[in-house]
Amino acid sequence: MELVAAGLPRLDPARLASLPAAVARPAYDRDALRAGIVHLGLGAFARAHLAAVNEAALHAGADHGWGICGVSLRQTDTRDALQPQGGLYALALRSADAQGQPRQQTAVIGCLLHTLVAPEDPQAVLARIAHADTRIVSVTVTEKGYCHDPASGQLNLDHPDIVHDLAQPLAPRSTIGFLAWGLQQRRAAGLGPVTLMSLDNLPSNGHLLRGMVLAFAEQVDAGLAAWIASSCAFPCSMVDRIVPRTTDEDRHGVAQALGVHDAWPVLAEPYLEWVVEDQFAAGRPDWTAGGARFVTDAAPFETLKLRTVNGAHSALAYLSVMAGWTTVDQAMAQPGLRAYLATLMRDEIVPTLPALPGLDLAQYQQRLLQRYANPALKHQTRQIAMDGSQKLPQRLLDTVRARLAADLPIPGLALAVAGWLHFLRGADQAGRRYDIQDPMASALASQYVLAEQAAEQAGKGPAAMLAWTDTLTRLTPIFGDLGKDPRFVRAVAQAAQSLRSLGVVGALAARASPQAG
Repeated sequence: MELVAAGLPRLDPARLASLPAAVARPAYDRDALRAGIVHLGLGAFARAHLAAVNEAALHAGADHGWGICGVSLRQTDTRDALQPQGGLYALALRSADAQGQPRQQTAVIGCLLHTLVAPEDPQAVLARIAHADTRIVSVTVTEKGYCHDPASGQLNLDHPDIVHDLAQPLAPRSTIGFLAWGLQQRRAAGLGPVTLMSLDNLPSNGHLLRGMVLAFAEQVDAGLAAWIASSCAFPCSMVDRIVPRTTDEDRHGVAQALGVHDAWPVLAEPYLEWVVEDQFAAGRPDWTAGGARFVTDAAPFETLKLRTVNGAHSALAYLSVMAGWTTVDQAMAQPGLRAYLATLMRDEIVPTLPALPGLDLAQYQQRLLQRYANPALKHQTRQIAMDGSQKLPQRLLDTVRARLAADLPIPGLALAVAGWLHFLRGADQAGRRYDIQDPMASALASQYVLAEQAAEQAGKGPAAMLAWTDTLTRLTPIFGDLGKDPRFVRAVAQAAQSLRSLGVVGALAARASPQAG
């Protein structure tokens, strides 16, 4: 990562006034801000979503108690990039005009006041959660950050980080450990409760976060668990914005717009959706100024997002990595893949969705395909393909269960699942190798070897793929009871056979043919 661009001064508070007129910047008094929000998992998504919406709320007149303290739970890179800039960074919203030419809107975000690195000073993180100014603790730590079993939704008490954190109240490692021990300090200091808010792509994410924190707290102190359960709030939310990984080329493009160097800007599409339950224990900013929507029940919106946006994204990612399509817009330029995604959503995903009055689902699907095709983002398919063991249960397998419960076919969903299983071999169709970045990578590799052995023993053709699929879907932390459903196993095996024999393009073409099952 390039931290400093030669020949350009560094972005910092003293240079805000001299930025080009087209660049938006903080219009409020940054020096008066206090950190009422602590955010665990200070990655690009939080900076392009939560912080951007919060910035709009501050411009709309939110009180000065709603600055953000960001916490990196693993790496120092975000802190190292932003601390010399006083927490300032640029958000570049990228899209394309009618001729397909990229265009960009640039704003400097000012509400990030502090950046902490948890492994360096865990006690500082705990103290910030327990600080009198803190009213909301939010998290974007991805699915794997909850230390839970994806199939059952239960806290994994044997997870190494959970085992460590239960024994080390002053030096936790996990999100759950930091939250529980920080709340214990808060309670011991006689301070009031806070809102704990998940912004991750998980069904009923607030309920899940509550369950994980309470399960941990119950191992520590029944009184602490009771206080959290009765006093703290855990609203569910649905968040939606495509945020690709920032490259050095992006840094140069942002530097041209700013006239100064930003060591770590973030890129995003203009589209933003945030639906959050209006359940807060200690107040909240008016995030509607930045486009948020407060509701009494986020569940229907969560299901919509997980099954359409995330489900289709994962289906696209695994097939694209195998085919050698490196970015989402490149993949969407393939007629077979675009037609497959449109059919998958229309015929298999949308019929499983709850009622959402006022939402034009046909228009929603069309807009989603347009968002994927945005040529200005260059979203890497390998980035979306990470952590499949944690993503598949809610993105694809819940939809599979809904279809099978209604005795409906799953050919498109089966192809998406087979795409992930195919992806686990660690090499694309041209033989280019890649790492499997997944918290279950070791278990997946071992099971893949067993599956290949089972396929070899079964012979060739459909019988081999049925044995192969049957072996892989025995991974109960991912598939739960689906591995015992012959309808599911047969459908995935048929899709896997198509991928093995025809390749991605051929399998997509076969799905589109009138004879496709």
